[in-house]
Order: sequence, then structure tokens, then C-alpha cells
Amino acid sequence: MKNNSATGLSVQKELYFKTTTTKEAVLEKISTKKSLKIGDLVTVRLIIKATENMEFVHLKDMRASCFEPVDVLSGYEYTSDLGFYKSTRDAATHFFFDQINKGTYVLEYDIRVNNLGDFSNGITTIQSIYAPEFSSHTQGIRVHVKE
Repeated sequence: MKNNSATGLSVQKELYFKTTTTKEAVLEKISTKKSLKIGDLVTVRLIIKATENMEFVHLKDMRASCFEPVDVLSGYEYTSDLGFYKSTRDAATHFFFDQINKGTYVLEYDIRVNNLGDFSNGITTIQSIYAPEFSSHTQGIRVHVKE
């Protein structure tokens, strides 16, 4: 599946293995060659690009069944000059934006590995609620979890 970013709104998804040193967190990009273990902490990075101002946008970030979110409480957040309501559900995390101004925004949240196997992490979709022609999605990412 290819990325779909031909509209004025696009999203990219990246997964990072997160380790914490004594001073700071270190992120290492996950690839098909890198295997994870149960208990590993993974950071999901969502990069949103808008070529014009948008109102009432929904972003749905699906996750593999080997991941459990660290923060499960829903609520309003403000990050990267962007305000949104975040709702964590069984298979995905949803973000609801009242307004996204023209620009690039980065959202991050943590998930933890809890199952062994080979998984598809699913796609991330972003769409304007009242103008559905402004939409985009990412490709799926394969995740390998070994003992």
C-alpha cells in the first residue's frame, strides 16, 4: 500500500524503539530488520502537514495487536502548537482537531510491546470531517516481536 498525500493534508507515521539513559530518552527507528521484545517501549511519531488552514479534522492511528498504549486516559492536549482531543480505543488512538493551521506538526505518544509474533501495525488516516476530499493515509508497518 502506498502513502496517499495528494491533497492539502498529509500524515506520516514512524515507530521508534525508546531507551532511557541517565540523562535523556534515546529513540532508534524501527525497521523490518529490528526485532522487539515483550516489555519494550515504542514511541509513535505522527507528522502532519497542512498546506492550508483546516477546521474539524479527525486522525485515526491504528496499532498492531502486540501493542498496548501507555496513556489510556482520554482528554484534551496541547502539543506542538496544536490543540486536540485524544481518545484511546481498543484498536486505535483517535485525535480530533478543531483547527489545524498551515504548517507541519509532530505528535508523539508511547506504546508498550505485550505479545510475541509478526504483526502489521495498520495505517493512519487523516481527514477533514466536513470536506472529506482533504484526506490522506500512511502505509502499514510490519513489526516483529521475538523472545
